[in-house]
Order: sequence, then C-alpha cells, then structure tokens
Amino acid sequence: MSADPPFKSEFLRTMQARGYIHQITHPVELDEAATGGVLTAYIGFDATAPSLHVGHLIQIMMLRRLQQAGHRPIVVMGGGTTKVGDPTDKDTQRPLLSEAQIQANIDSIKSTFSRFLTFGDGPTDAIMVDNAEWLDQLGYVQFLRDYGVHFTVNRMLSFESVKLRLEREQPLTFLEFNYMLMQATDFLELERRYGCVLQMGGSDQWGNILNGVELIRRVDSRPSFGLTTPLLSTASGQKMGKTVGGAVWLNADMRSPYDYWQFWRNTEDADVGRFLRLFTDLPLDEIAGLEALQGAEINEAKKVLANAAATLLHGAGAAATAAEAARVAFEQGGLSDDLPTYEFPRADLDAGVMLAALIVDAGLAASRSEARRLAQGWGLRVNDKQEADAGRLITAADIVDGVVKLAAGKKKIVLVKPV
Repeated sequence: MSADPPFKSEFLRTMQARGYIHQITHPVELDEAATGGVLTAYIGFDATAPSLHVGHLIQIMMLRRLQQAGHRPIVVMGGGTTKVGDPTDKDTQRPLLSEAQIQANIDSIKSTFSRFLTFGDGPTDAIMVDNAEWLDQLGYVQFLRDYGVHFTVNRMLSFESVKLRLEREQPLTFLEFNYMLMQATDFLELERRYGCVLQMGGSDQWGNILNGVELIRRVDSRPSFGLTTPLLSTASGQKMGKTVGGAVWLNADMRSPYDYWQFWRNTEDADVGRFLRLFTDLPLDEIAGLEALQGAEINEAKKVLANAAATLLHGAGAAATAAEAARVAFEQGGLSDDLPTYEFPRADLDAGVMLAALIVDAGLAASRSEARRLAQGWGLRVNDKQEADAGRLITAADIVDGVVKLAAGKKKIVLVKPV
C-alpha cells in the first residue's frame, strides 16, 4: 500500500521528502519501528558485472539515508543469487557466470560502498555479507521442504516480472523461477542473524520483497517490512544511467571521474531538483532555490549537482579536477589532461577517417545519421571550430598538440589520441 503522511520517524520523513518512497508494506508499523530504536535494513546487489552503475545509485543512497537517520544498513552481495539470475525486467536469461567470475565482480564492486556508508562494529555501522554463505549450504530437497511449502505457484505466476516474460512468450527457466524463493530466504536469514526487519529496493522488486516479508511473518511470526522506490527515468523518458557510451559505471576504472561529472552536468532541466534530492546531501531549502533557477541559470544548478554527486563517489579532489577540466574545455576552448580520451590507430588517421564514423567510435553519437544531424545543426566541432560536413575526412593534419579535439553539442568533448 502507499504511504500516507505524516511520518513520525526521521528516516521515513526524509525518505518521503526526498522522493524515495513508492510503496511500503506496513507504513504505520514501520514508522513506529523506526522511532523505537535502531532499525536494521538491507538491499541486495547481484554481481553481474565488475562495477555497479548509476541505476544502482538510488539503492545505495537509500542505505545512506538509513544510516544518516541512526539506523543500520546491510549490503548483501549476491554471490549465491547471481548464480541463478534475477528474471525481473529481463526478456531473456542472463548468461550464467562462473564462481570465479562472480567473486571477481564482488571484489571489484565492494569498494564503492565505502564512499557512501560507514562500515564497522558499532550499532549503526554498515555491514556487508554474501548470500552465498547460506544459499550454497542449502540442500535442494531440504530447501524445498523448509521453504517451498510457503509459496504457491499461482501467486508466483501473478507477479509482473513473471507475467511479462510469459506474455512476451520469452522462456522463463525453472532456475530463474526459483530466484524469488532464494531472495525471500535471504530476508529470513538476515532477520535471524542480524535482526533485519526491512528490505528495500526498486519497485520492480516489489513481488520479491513481498515474498520475504510474508515468509518471515509466517515462519518466525515476527514483524518485517518492505519499501520500494519509484523506477527512475529521465524527464524525456530515457532509462536512468543509459547514455550513448553505454552504462554509467561507478568504478573509476570503467568510467572516469570527468565522464561521471559530465553525466550529471548533462542532466535535463526538468530533472535537476529531483536528482539533487535523490543523489546529493544538500539541504532541501538549498535545493528548492537551485530548482527555481530559470533559463541559462539552471546550468549553475547542474554544476552544483555534478560537483556534489562526483564528490560523493570520487572525492572532493576528483570532482574539483573534473569541474576545472570542463571549464577549461568549454569556457576557454583549451585542453586538459583530465578530459576523456579515445585512442585511435595512427595508421588509420594517416589514411583518413570520416568524421561521422570517428564521432560514433568516440562515443559522441549513437549513429552516423545522428552525427550528420549534429553537423547540419552546427553541433559538431573539430579543434574548437564548427564543422558542418560530417563526411569530411579527419587526418593527421588535424592533430593539434598530439590530439584531435572533438565536440558534440555544448557538453560532450573527447580527445582523439593517435596510438
């Protein structure tokens, strides 16, 4: 059911004021639990890649808000569930990863959380656990006898993640079908080990979260709760975190601090206030002032957003360096070592490469037709000079100070470096 204001607890008041709440299973009970002492909550993260991306950031920020309100967050790494794959919002089964690949991904992901959460042994310090610790120990027949009896196939078939796959006539393997049972078991195990009473996640996880809440209430007869956030998309309807260059990764070795800063700087005008509330710690009254800016002044609010978001993930030094690199590149037309670079074969550049193709290769446009449209609208620049012909050849003669500086629109720059 939806939450009805007002809340008494600092945690839920903050969550509501900043726009995190979509659904809560038992809002009054949860509010009372959050005012009665330290509340323990968790979110799970499957290790399907070496880095999380911006689409995961709202979940990390929820754990941050929880800890800021004096409660204890648990980060659950999905060493066990990743072996199965969550079918939610997927038309096809994810490729199965080896145990070594999963562990390598977990090792690569872990450090991101320390930027946002304080880990330790204190009552509100975050902890990180791996669900392989208990899921790998479950004998399948015993698992079905202990937990399978609490789930009906009828109910499982009613969840959106399952219905959509079946309606689209896409195969749903029995392996994936078990995922929701495993996630419910996670919640039960965390409740027994750590007194965890709340699972949080995106609204696409509502069905999986309900399973865990109901399992705890049936098996252990203890209070348990679920809370979900709205699924995020930009004002234009684009999925949050998707760009021409692919996913906006959180690991610096997969997306540079400059590119991360620039991603937030490129936020659509209509999203600035919402993203400031969700992804920064700025006070709400300050955000209201920034959100009210009009015309060209909204760009200053975007810079504040970019600085605050980049500082949280990469630190104040990296954020300041990225901001200065952008200022030099866009306001002064200069070069900076911190601008993104794209290495390109020197031999191909000597032979000449079509500008439209190079623009696509460098990640500044999704297609050559888009590059041509940018050129026709005077949106392409080569070495800070407008270029209306997307078909012209870029050669070694265009190299200035060891690079070719390409720009698409007012916000995207890449230095093409011959190698």
